[in-house]
Amino acid sequence: MLITTIFAVQAIALGFTASGCIVFASNILVAANRTVTEWAERGIAIAVIISVTVIHTFVPKLGVHGMNFFTILKLILLIFIVVTGWVVLGGGVSKVPDPHASFHNAFSGSAKSGNPYATALFKVLNSYAGWSNAMYVLNEVKNPVRTIKIAGPLGLSTCGVLYILANVAYFSAATPAEIAASGTTVASFFMKKVFGSAAQRALSVLVALSAYGNVLTVTFAQSRVNQELAKEGVIPFPRFWASSWPFGSPSAGLILHFIPSFIVIVAIPFGDAYNFILDVEGYPGAVMNFLVVAGLFYLRWTEPKAPRPFKVWLPVAAFFMLGQAFQLVAPFLKPPGGKGDTSLPYWLYAIVGISILAASVVYWAVWWVAAPKLGKYSLESRNEPLADGTNVLVYHRVPTEDKRA
Repeated sequence: MLITTIFAVQAIALGFTASGCIVFASNILVAANRTVTEWAERGIAIAVIISVTVIHTFVPKLGVHGMNFFTILKLILLIFIVVTGWVVLGGGVSKVPDPHASFHNAFSGSAKSGNPYATALFKVLNSYAGWSNAMYVLNEVKNPVRTIKIAGPLGLSTCGVLYILANVAYFSAATPAEIAASGTTVASFFMKKVFGSAAQRALSVLVALSAYGNVLTVTFAQSRVNQELAKEGVIPFPRFWASSWPFGSPSAGLILHFIPSFIVIVAIPFGDAYNFILDVEGYPGAVMNFLVVAGLFYLRWTEPKAPRPFKVWLPVAAFFMLGQAFQLVAPFLKPPGGKGDTSLPYWLYAIVGISILAASVVYWAVWWVAAPKLGKYSLESRNEPLADGTNVLVYHRVPTEDKRA
């Protein structure tokens, strides 16, 4: 129950889609060629999360079709950037006199502290979070085992190749300093360098739509995670949060997803928001990943002959575990100049992540241990069906005296 509770708190508190909303807002403003106040930009981001929540609540089929459409759009966009990069590297763009300049002494000036590499890894791994989202909704996929065996490796390898080639394209037209300064609008900045301002604004619209598709997808998956956690009875009022009434969608789970997304958009300074959000999401995830692999080694040691349909290679698991250990330690190492990738203290995101995990342990200790002991009752689970036939695990208080009788 402890691990389930920790995962539940982490998933609900950090399962927000604020980063995608911020990317949409940033790029749509570039497309409009307008400079607005930070609160106006927040307003656009809030409008995104509200519209996505409404779509998935009232017209869930439209949300699914939208995810498919935006996935195709994103692939076309990536391929276009990659091909454009090839043209630039071939010397076909007069606006870029030396397309190979960024590749000369590419590793000069590299950081000697582990901190920047850890924060970079959090962002890289976030780009592949779609793999996790696919795992979350396998119960809604036809023939899930066969589908994931084919779609999983194909999707990861396709994304990996396109992401690498897209980054090569960016560096062919811009310097590392320019790319770093462009932030979440790097793709539109690339188009400006190659084709001019009109192309920059046009691509910014497409990037914004791609970000909207990301918000659609993550919200779709995360709302169902929230609903399943409610079915396990680990969050208060489980019958309410597990309900699919009245539209057959996880409407309560969508509300539970909307709340932290809204809070993050409103609370975090926009200049630092994107990087800080990805870092805060990544650190507790690294903790969970480390514990999962530790559990794998424990089971291999204690139950070596247990039947396993799939067995991960132990060297691969060990390498992954070492990588997660690095990401747990490196954020506390002082980066060059003592400044991380935001204006906030470089160690703050790790502390926030640890605090969220600690809060989940406190919640479990109060709910599962301290309160029953002080109140002289125990918690007993009962399966309670909802009107739509969904079974929800509800924990009821049973006085200790009644159990003894």
